[in-house]
Amino acid sequence: MSGGTWTGTDVTLCTHRDRLVETLRGYGRVAVAYSGGVDSTVVAQAAYEALGDAAIAVTAVSDSLAAGELDEAQELARRIGIRHRVIRTEEFADPNYLRNQPDRCYFCKSELYGRLSELLGDLGVDVIASGANTDDLGDHRPGMRAAAENGVRHPLQECSLGKPEVRALALAWGLPTWDKPATPCLSSRIAYGEEVSPERVRMIDQAEQWLRLRGLRILRVRYHKGDLARIEVPLDDLPRLVDLQLRGELIAAFRAVGFKFVTLDLEGFRSGSFNTALPNVVPLESLRLNSH
Repeated sequence: MSGGTWTGTDVTLCTHRDRLVETLRGYGRVAVAYSGGVDSTVVAQAAYEALGDAAIAVTAVSDSLAAGELDEAQELARRIGIRHRVIRTEEFADPNYLRNQPDRCYFCKSELYGRLSELLGDLGVDVIASGANTDDLGDHRPGMRAAAENGVRHPLQECSLGKPEVRALALAWGLPTWDKPATPCLSSRIAYGEEVSPERVRMIDQAEQWLRLRGLRILRVRYHKGDLARIEVPLDDLPRLVDLQLRGELIAAFRAVGFKFVTLDLEGFRSGSFNTALPNVVPLESLRLNSH
């Protein structure tokens, strides 16, 4: 796939596209750490346009991947035309990951990027590229340290592209994920200090899938101590969940998957809401890599 719907596109957006493609061309042979989310999909699209078969998208599969995400990633890779490989990561074998302290993501990304680094020769590539954008620089992102340790490049950051620009590029390229809500790993829904386990991430996944089947699109089911579910949805969706009939069905469904208590967060949806309780979160600007 190439071209998209660029006719009549804003000149600035075309400049962003050209710079991103040229940046990736300068990497040589590239493996894109590809989840199927909008950021890594845009990087995969640009890498394919820049490098053709010298680019490959690699998707990691583990218990923390939500149901349906792998199928979507595979379909998108076929749509783009980029080579695609699926690997298994074993972060659930790492006690540091299971302990679920605020640096949990470091151990997850160390496993991912370490596996990719080991596979560089097998994949026939020189560089690993991530989908991190400039919006990721201001939040608690310990995975960026793992990326730095493994020499991972961040082309969106190098081109000064944030989420709005990434979504605009995806739309112009005709990528169906251009407006897809962020879908971080299921382990990120578990409150820090509560152990991560396959059983708990399955509970979260099944609960979130139940809500999506009822038409909710932007949501999180957060796991708290004592098998308590805290549901975050946009404020406009709150009335739906307290409707008498749906509320009863929701409680029954959540208890069926293992939750003992079900709560609705009156503040509404907030991406990364667990991080608000962390002291002294330092912006990650200092970890920007290879500012060429």
